[in-house]
Amino acid sequence: MKHKPVLLDEVISSLNIKPNGIYVDLTLGGGGHSLEILKRLSNDGFLYGFDQDQYAINIAKENLKGFNNFKIFKSNFKNMKKILNNEGVTKVDGVLLDLGLSSFQIDDPSRGFSYMHDALLDMRMDSDSNLTAKDLINTLTAEELERIFRIYGEEKNSYKIAREIVKRRPLNTTFDLVEITDLFPTKGHSAKRVFQALRIYLNKEIEVLEETLPQAISMLNKDGVIAVISFHSLEDRIVKNYFKELAEEKVIKGLPTLPQEMPMRYGEKKSYKPTKKEIAENSRSASAILRTLIKN
Repeated sequence: MKHKPVLLDEVISSLNIKPNGIYVDLTLGGGGHSLEILKRLSNDGFLYGFDQDQYAINIAKENLKGFNNFKIFKSNFKNMKKILNNEGVTKVDGVLLDLGLSSFQIDDPSRGFSYMHDALLDMRMDSDSNLTAKDLINTLTAEELERIFRIYGEEKNSYKIAREIVKRRPLNTTFDLVEITDLFPTKGHSAKRVFQALRIYLNKEIEVLEETLPQAISMLNKDGVIAVISFHSLEDRIVKNYFKELAEEKVIKGLPTLPQEMPMRYGEKKSYKPTKKEIAENSRSASAILRTLIKN
């Protein structure tokens, strides 16, 4: 299956791959980024990949079958440190987090991620998980749903939509939900924001990101790089603020002061966005932003 990794050139350039290095792709997906990392590794280098989605892992294995210096774990990436330590790995040279959905997840109607296809309200990253978006929609209170849509989707009509959902329950399919969001049109598409919010909340994406970033940083070797691609402002704000805290001057009693040994530094650029050419070839890359940090 053809897979277009987002910001591929920028990711590979930022990781500054050492042929004998150890690299971790925490969001393996179809393996597009991992393939390019493996191409640059010698037989002494190694790649570890993580993904919750067995379907994604199957695709990645097919795409990476020309290599044998990698290992894939079916796991949430918040478990990276524990799993890698169990493998005898305590330090790595690079970590990649591509926080977006893979194209095949969006395009598969049965997964329920897209408001463009009529399907059951699923939205599970890990299909072995019991809780679905349908469960959330049909059991949470209007106040709880409003909070999810407002915080994770930044939806202006969050309470109106939540109240209408409760009034019309039970809802079973994506189009049942779209029918409600269409009643409250705003700039952009309310369904896009509501679906994003449900997916983030269901899969605990924000909590997992906040739990994982410190783990990844702690495992980096000197000159090791962490690269994170975000697709919406909520995730990017977390990454940006955390990187800023680690890399920039600290403020003590109102005065900027540099610690004797700063643990991290920015890469050549603080952030990267897709070129017009990439957006033209892959419209889903338009909202992507890559941030990198290097361990001193």
